[in-house]
Amino acid sequence: MTPATDSRIQPPTPRLIATDLDGTLLRDDKSVSDRTVAALAAAEEAGIEVFFVTGRPARWMDVVSDHVHGHGLAICANGAAVVDLHAGGTMLEVRSLERATALEVVRTLRERAPGTSFAVETTGGFHHEPTYTSQFTYDPGTIVAVAEKLLHEEAGRGAPVLKLLAQHPRLEPDDFLALARATVGAHASVTRSSPSALLEISGPGVSKASTLARCCAERGISAAEVVAFGDMPNDVDMLTWAGTSYAMGNAHPDAIAAASGRTTANNEDGVAMVIERILGDLP
Repeated sequence: MTPATDSRIQPPTPRLIATDLDGTLLRDDKSVSDRTVAALAAAEEAGIEVFFVTGRPARWMDVVSDHVHGHGLAICANGAAVVDLHAGGTMLEVRSLERATALEVVRTLRERAPGTSFAVETTGGFHHEPTYTSQFTYDPGTIVAVAEKLLHEEAGRGAPVLKLLAQHPRLEPDDFLALARATVGAHASVTRSSPSALLEISGPGVSKASTLARCCAERGISAAEVVAFGDMPNDVDMLTWAGTSYAMGNAHPDAIAAASGRTTANNEDGVAMVIERILGDLP
């Protein structure tokens, strides 16, 4: 069986396509290929809504903002925000991480994984400790002394926290994820999308899947009518929830195990390949 050709995993009447961005829809150079642009537009023309569902904050959505058509919506920060890309990234819904919970997570991980550095993504911007290494030089954020000070001082009056980021310089990425889930997973949602030991921590029950399910329910769309694409642990819940799902050829083993099918890698336009086949099979 070749990737993206198993007819058993194609829904009869897909109504919504939900796709991750980095490592999935986007190529490694962060571009959207002409083939992918055409496939997204064709899906919308056929009446299939396209939702971008990403760990990115709203301010990093300019790379795909032109390719969300009628509804203009995207799910950002691993489900913590629903944004209107037609209105410059206006947040329509926020599912925040309570500051008291974030403080407890920081204190617990500092104790259980010494050397952990933290950053805080709020609706107002990005803040990180001096020892936290930002992966994105074009968006360095604001340096804060320690995350606890930021979270404590602004409690009750600061911008809502979308997610907490925890970075460790030595632990293996999956080991760090397992440790964090075991120690703070009862109080927050912990996942990762980076190839490094960088964790993304959201409010309890907040995930790509849970926010996507809410958006679909508002539209009368069932999970069986959704086709999802992803490549990393933060996509697992979404890939499991959707009636049909594809892990990319470059996907993490957990994403592969969660998906009902596979397609080719992001650099080979794996998402576009599946969309083209879906549209070709429509009556």
